[in-house]
Amino acid sequence: MKIQPPHVSRMSRRAFCRSAAALAVTPLVLPSRLLRGATARTSRVRLGQIGCGRIARTHDMPAVLDSDLADIVAVSDVDARRMEDGRRWVENAYASRDQKPPVVAVFSDYRELLARPDIEAVVISVPDHSHAEIALAAIRAGKDVYLQKPMTMTVAEGILLREAVEKSGRVLQVGSQQRSSVQFRRACELIRSGRVGQVRRVEIGLPTDVTKSDSPEQPVPPGFNYDRWLGPAPYAYYTEQRVHPLLDYGRPGWMQNEAFCLGMITNWGAHHFDILHWALDVEGGGPRQVEGRAEFPENRIWNVHGPFEVQLTYPGEVKVSVSSRHPNGLRFIGDDGWLFVSRDAQPLPPGLSSPLGELKALDASDRKLLSPQGVRVQLPVSREHHENWLQCVRSRQSPLAPVSVAHRSGSACIVSWIAMKLGRPLSWDAAAERFVDDPEANGFLSRPDRAPYGASHLGASSL
Repeated sequence: MKIQPPHVSRMSRRAFCRSAAALAVTPLVLPSRLLRGATARTSRVRLGQIGCGRIARTHDMPAVLDSDLADIVAVSDVDARRMEDGRRWVENAYASRDQKPPVVAVFSDYRELLARPDIEAVVISVPDHSHAEIALAAIRAGKDVYLQKPMTMTVAEGILLREAVEKSGRVLQVGSQQRSSVQFRRACELIRSGRVGQVRRVEIGLPTDVTKSDSPEQPVPPGFNYDRWLGPAPYAYYTEQRVHPLLDYGRPGWMQNEAFCLGMITNWGAHHFDILHWALDVEGGGPRQVEGRAEFPENRIWNVHGPFEVQLTYPGEVKVSVSSRHPNGLRFIGDDGWLFVSRDAQPLPPGLSSPLGELKALDASDRKLLSPQGVRVQLPVSREHHENWLQCVRSRQSPLAPVSVAHRSGSACIVSWIAMKLGRPLSWDAAAERFVDDPEANGFLSRPDRAPYGASHLGASSL
């Protein structure tokens, strides 16, 4: 059966230009110095947390407070229970540090949080499909932004957000936190210093999701604004399987539905493609050829891809294989050996040997390849990703994963997903950010927004 691409967004190029121009705002006046440690509240970044789910509680809010550079003064969530849990979490976090918490305001509508002039920056930890709308609204409101990955769901949204940030002068960091991990930075320095010689191939391993039978429709829980949670996605009946757990903070079902997330190709893929681009020094570009295939469950709520295979060709004829068959991580294969990097140790795949008997988080065909001696390229050092962002909020410098870089790695993921959907070779023009002479493939570069939600409706009076 022929796959029908999504409709092209109703926002014209002319309308986009008007909208992007409207996003220019007066630069934010920050305190002259944000001191670490025991400092007055007024010397710290006043921050709002948008989205109080799993990633906010386990990653974003702890990292912000651990940086000692900001105070969380407001939280927002469309789920009243999670919003109140978020407020309590912040207050308890301050108490555990023997610090008096600020007054933490709660907002069921993120727009009310953005309207507070005393809030200087926001962390956005919401499902992928709402990233573009909320980030654009935050930029328009003059806030600096930490945005969870992947940056956007579509290439068109990424272009819109990139140009809005560049016009506004806001500081936007995308949560590609592997850049702040020592082993990933060292791996990129070694590759860019020629340690494995000319890179010929790269293998990227990603996990996969599973599917199951659909749960029936359920009543929308009290205090949950389901329509706003759906946002720009098409309407679908409520069931806990489609959204997030009602009573805990386990892995949410939305991560396995293509209306809200494209699956592991963008979930983990956003991290690993980012490191691929960093190591190959192609952060402003992308692949030129891509071909993919994948198993997609039909007529399921959990319908993101299962086992998959994508082959990409990058400048310099570097062949990149992205597959669920490879160990989770990246293996750079060059004329003088290979280098592997991941978050932690991985089992050895068949036919591959390692000097240490398993693939360490940073490993190589010869341990001598990992020597720091003679490394010519030195990349920026970051102790922690949120801290790096907050330091840049203070200094107005570019963060480690700025919008221009994150858009390109996100685009490579989305282009791979499109190739998996179509199951045939595609030519990608990274400069034009379109497929070459392929209207069907280009139809997947955007998707319609359900009014009044989505980035394309930000100019509407309801927003």
